[in-house]
Amino acid sequence: MSAPETSYDPLIPVPAGQRVFTQRDAFALWFSLGIGLLVLQAGAFLVPALSLGMAFGAILVGSLLGVLLLACVGVIGADTGLASMAMLRPSLGLRGAALPTLLNIVQLVGWGSFEIIVMGEAADALAKSAFGITLPYVWTVLFGALATGIAFAGPVSFVRRFLRAWGLYLLLAAALWLTWRLLANHNLRELFSREGTGGMSFGGAVDLVAAMPLSWLPLICDYSRFGRSAGGVFRGTVLGFLVANIWFYGLGAAYALASNGEGTLIVALATAGGGLALLLILLDETDNAFADIHSAAVSSGTLARVSVRGLSLGFGALCTLVALLVPMAQYEGFLLIIGSVFAPLFGVVLADHFIVRRRTVQHAEIDRMGGAYWFAGGWRVAGLVAWAVGIATFQLVAAYLPGLGSTLPSLIVAGALFALLARLEAGRVA
Repeated sequence: MSAPETSYDPLIPVPAGQRVFTQRDAFALWFSLGIGLLVLQAGAFLVPALSLGMAFGAILVGSLLGVLLLACVGVIGADTGLASMAMLRPSLGLRGAALPTLLNIVQLVGWGSFEIIVMGEAADALAKSAFGITLPYVWTVLFGALATGIAFAGPVSFVRRFLRAWGLYLLLAAALWLTWRLLANHNLRELFSREGTGGMSFGGAVDLVAAMPLSWLPLICDYSRFGRSAGGVFRGTVLGFLVANIWFYGLGAAYALASNGEGTLIVALATAGGGLALLLILLDETDNAFADIHSAAVSSGTLARVSVRGLSLGFGALCTLVALLVPMAQYEGFLLIIGSVFAPLFGVVLADHFIVRRRTVQHAEIDRMGGAYWFAGGWRVAGLVAWAVGIATFQLVAAYLPGLGSTLPSLIVAGALFALLARLEAGRVA
């Protein structure tokens, strides 16, 4: 079943008849997106600075905090039926929402390209290990074309035709195989007995783990808007992403510690008998690039009334070209800086939807304005000020209290300040 083109219009609420995602669909999507080579590598960063026991503690706490916040934003998509960048408008104003939309497009192109590079390099490493051949550019083009094709088909088609039918079971098999190989080949008691070498605080580790689910904040409503119910979206997202994040952060940390830092994590997993499982995970990695490409198209659709599917083809080609030509390692820090603006931004959005407006959605006004959303003001000062203070909080905490972690404090400060300013706004109007 493929959703009609009109259902992907970011400024028009998805009609009830096209809201087909159940709790099971939400679980399948976010379990799939929570699994990936980058998650394994992020888990490897936790050790040996932390002991494995401390690393797992940080993984549990960070995953729980990050996934709960992600699922709450997903509820907004289910409540409104609108895409992520469209539902920024009541919080920032019609013109105010354009700035984070442009930043989101830039970061999505960057991360989409980065995902294609990671997939190409991993596939080339596996092919070289198994057959002694290396074709990096061929793999890059192949995975870029695959991700673009999935983005063109759209999320409804991907989830219901691939993930629910058989993709989810392949991922579970791959994860179980890697877990079994870890238990069979390594002494977990010995790994847990090793002390951490230092260099990373527990708070910093929690922030690193939470950053993975929170990195999906600017995208989740592009998919949760197809949810049949807000409750199903929330439960499916929490269960799917929580299981995947804990599982793969844990695998990455354990395998990295077991390999003693010799070679890359991909090589360590392949030599541990996980080549086939890695291949399945590598194929699944295309859904991360697909999500970046599709959401870049959806975000652009809030600024220009252009077909989302047509934009998907354009952004897919752009990401593939960037992956072929640009050494993305030079830009990873820049992308992380851009990403840092979205944690405080969604602190504002969460406070606006759940505290200020208490989940009220004025669909009559949405329809009357032709899908432009009901907040007609150009700039909403309260939202912009709270967002700016949140960004400043992120940078100050990162500079002076790095052990605390910046993501959650900036989100909380921005949300609390917006709630206060919105109350003052309401008082002046009254």
